[in-house]
Amino acid sequence: MRNTVDLTGRLAVVTGASSGVGLGLATRLAAAGAEVLLPVRDEAKGNAALSRIRAESPGADVSLRELDLASLKSVHALGDTLNAEGRPIHILINNAGLMTPATRHATADGLELQFGTNHIGHFALTGRLLALLSAGAARVTTMTSSAARHAGLNWEDLQSERAYAPVRAYNQSKLANLMFALELDRRSRAAGWGIVSNAAHPGTTLTGLYAAGPNLGRDKPARLEAVMRRLASWGVLVQGVERGLLPALYAATGPEAQGGHLYGPDGFGQFTGGPAELDLYRPARDDAAAARLWDVSQRLAGVEFAAV
Repeated sequence: MRNTVDLTGRLAVVTGASSGVGLGLATRLAAAGAEVLLPVRDEAKGNAALSRIRAESPGADVSLRELDLASLKSVHALGDTLNAEGRPIHILINNAGLMTPATRHATADGLELQFGTNHIGHFALTGRLLALLSAGAARVTTMTSSAARHAGLNWEDLQSERAYAPVRAYNQSKLANLMFALELDRRSRAAGWGIVSNAAHPGTTLTGLYAAGPNLGRDKPARLEAVMRRLASWGVLVQGVERGLLPALYAATGPEAQGGHLYGPDGFGQFTGGPAELDLYRPARDDAAAARLWDVSQRLAGVEFAAV
């Protein structure tokens, strides 16, 4: 599969692009000629990312926007800013995420942090940008995880208020990401929005994700990052960012990539490997559950995907 095309004249928005896979994706998109917007929570990290991208691609057209996906007020504010600018968006990569805080944390709106950030924040952002995405006949790629294979939606406790388990909550958020991507594509085709929506996952890619989330709520650093670094040094079941970004890059830019499909690594257990189309995970094949999740998400996000 080819994973680099000429993106001159295209406007791309990549969340979570101040580090890790998001930064790698933004760098590749900019190098291919796209103008890239980096919505970031930490301005200092964002500026460091800009410097790195420009160092690799002198003359790259990249800029920052303010965004905290754990705050719907912030999401709506970015939507207002970009809608006021009125420029069609051609690529949206919903990449930012948080993984397995040891204890339950909540967003500014009271949602469980992983569900609220990974899913609802991106759902709200996509909805707020719907007109711009439609105008750009956009490719929307939402990052999921192979963890979605083992997930389920707990309709009675979506926010993990009764019982919080870090891995279970993370898996649920990643299943929600995948179901959203598939449902967005179905609704776009039905309503004629012109948006192509798909999903991707990076396999087991060594990024700060393995430290940032797991260390929330802990007095001592979690051992997960050290274990991951050791496996990566051995070249076992863990890959670097330059390899891990390829499925999402292909899903977002590959001419043959399709809406309603999932892309990820083609290696053993989907841990590592090159980009490939994957079978949809069984929990994501329930169209009725996806429609129910859509309705719940609209209510929680305070966003309706109105006709455009």
